[in-house]
Amino acid sequence: MQLDHATIVTADLDTTRRFFVEVVGLTDGARPPFSIDGNWLYANGRPVIHLIDATVPVQPGRTAPRIDHVAFRLESAGEWQALLDRLHRADVPYQLAEVPPIGPQQAEWQLFVALAPGVVIEFVTALRHAQHTHHAQL
Repeated sequence: MQLDHATIVTADLDTTRRFFVEVVGLTDGARPPFSIDGNWLYANGRPVIHLIDATVPVQPGRTAPRIDHVAFRLESAGEWQALLDRLHRADVPYQLAEVPPIGPQQAEWQLFVALAPGVVIEFVTALRHAQHTHHAQL
């Protein structure tokens, strides 16, 4: 398992994108056709920062922009199945979502776990690793 990306929710996509591209040195790149505006910013050919347009007003006590979640990439069907087994044994609810393919990138599965209000952990793997393990527990 490895850290995959961080997602930042912001009401100012352009300024945030410019900072990561012009100051940090990331590259603005391809992003699947999600229903919410955003950008994927790449380092060494991988999208490591995901920016999402803040569509919900900021709640009292919360600041924007904010880091929305941390994601971990699982590289094999065995790792994916082991994660699902651990989630089921611990009776941890989760949600699954499919990421549509873009260019040469294959479709992927995202698995989201809400640890506490406002604390989300994502796990992502290639769709081919999860084809026989689709046990969505909502």
